[in-house]
Amino acid sequence: MVPVSGTFELHDFPMSFRLRQDAIVRHLRRSGTSTIAELAEAVGASRRTVLRDLGALRDMGFVIHSEPGRGGGLQLDPQSVQTTARLSVAEVFALLVSVASMRAAGNLPFSALADAGLAKIERALPSDKLRDLRRFLDCLHIGPLSPLVDISDLGTIDPALLPAFETAFLERRPLRFVYRDAKSATTNRVVEPQALLILPPLWYLVAWDPSREDFRYFRMDRISAPETTDGPTFARRHVRFEDHIRRARDLSR
Repeated sequence: MVPVSGTFELHDFPMSFRLRQDAIVRHLRRSGTSTIAELAEAVGASRRTVLRDLGALRDMGFVIHSEPGRGGGLQLDPQSVQTTARLSVAEVFALLVSVASMRAAGNLPFSALADAGLAKIERALPSDKLRDLRRFLDCLHIGPLSPLVDISDLGTIDPALLPAFETAFLERRPLRFVYRDAKSATTNRVVEPQALLILPPLWYLVAWDPSREDFRYFRMDRISAPETTDGPTFARRHVRFEDHIRRARDLSR
C-alpha cells in the first residue's frame, strides 16, 4: 500500500481464518506431503477445522491431492494458485481509496494498470460484497487540500478505523471513539457517520453529532478506540460539500 498518511495496510485487519488457510498452503508447499493430523498441529486447529479449510482452499482454486491408504497424505500441486478473490469489502475499499487519493493528488503514473487491476478484483467479488462496496463508495468524497492548512502534526490512522467505519456506514450504527483536537484535548464522542472526506494527505470522518445537532469533521489521525454501538440505527443525511469536492465514484477511472 502507498506510504501516505492515512493509508491502511491490509495485514492490519484481524482475519484469523485467512491466516490459518494461508499457513496450511505454506505448510503443504514446504512439506510436500502432509497428513490432516500434521496440518492440525501445525496451525493449531482441530481436524474438522482443517478439513473445512481444505474444502475452502479447493473452492478458491488450489489443487490439493489426497493419497488413499494408511500412510497417505495431502499434496498441493506445485503449479496450483488461487483463482478467486478473498478480499473483504473493507480491503477492496482501502485499495480503491488509495488509488483515488493518489489520483486526486496528481500522483498516479500507472493509472491505467491500477484501474485494470481494480476492475478485475471488483468483478471477482460476490454480488452481495459488490453491493456493499458500492454503498461504501457512495460515502467517499475526495478533493484538494488548501495550501493554508497546517499538516505539521500529521499522525497515523488507527488500523481499526476502516472496519469500524464499514460497519457504521453499511449498517447505519452510531460510532463511539476518543477524539484528540488540535490542542491535544481529548473527548469521548458518539456520532452518526455520514461520509469520508479525503483531502490528501488528510482524511476526515464527516458525521452528524446528535449532542450538537450539527455536522462535525473529525481528522481520522486524531481518532482512537473506534467501535460501533448497539443502539438504534440512524438515518442517512445529505452532506453538502464545496464544488471542488467530488464523489469518488464520479472520478474518472
